[in-house]
Amino acid sequence: MNEANNRDSEFLGYEYKELSVEQSRVSMYLDGYKNFGWIADDNFDLPKAGSMVTLHLKRNRKIMNKMELTRLQRNFEACMNEIETLERSKTANARIASLTAGVLGTAFMAGSTFAVVASPPIIWLCILLAVPGFSGWIAPYFLYKKLVQKRTAKVVPLIEAIYDEIYDLCLKGSALL
Repeated sequence: MNEANNRDSEFLGYEYKELSVEQSRVSMYLDGYKNFGWIADDNFDLPKAGSMVTLHLKRNRKIMNKMELTRLQRNFEACMNEIETLERSKTANARIASLTAGVLGTAFMAGSTFAVVASPPIIWLCILLAVPGFSGWIAPYFLYKKLVQKRTAKVVPLIEAIYDEIYDLCLKGSALL
C-alpha cells in the first residue's frame, strides 16, 4: 500500500509541444526551449521531411513561473521567426530583379527573331534587339550576386541583434527555472 502512495507522489504530468523547424536550426531550437522548461521527448526520433525536422518536446505541467516562461517563450519564437524572415529577404529582391532582367532579355530576343523571320528580313533591327537580348540573359547572374551581397550586408547586423535578444530571453528563462 505504501508503495502505491509513493508512486502517486512521484507522478509527473507533462504538457507536449510539436513543431517543425529547418534542419539547420534544430540545435538552436532545442537549446532555446530547454531554457523555458522543455526537453526533447525520448519516445520520438527526429523525423526528417526534406529540410524540415519535427521536434517533439515535453515539460512538467506543474512548473514554477509558467506564465512568465510562456511569455518569454513566445518572444523567443517571434525572434526565431524574424530571423527566418530576414534570411529569406536576402535573396527575395535579388531573385525578382534577376528574373525580370531575364524575361526582358527574352523579350528582346523574341523581337530580334521576329525581325529576322519577317519578309524581307530587317537585319539592322535584328542586331539592335539581339544586343540587349543577350545582355538580358547574361546580366541576371551578376545582378543576383550583387543584390544578395548588398542585402546581406544590411541584414547581418539585424540578425546579430536578434541573436543577442534571444540570448537575453534564454538567460531570463533559465533563471526562472
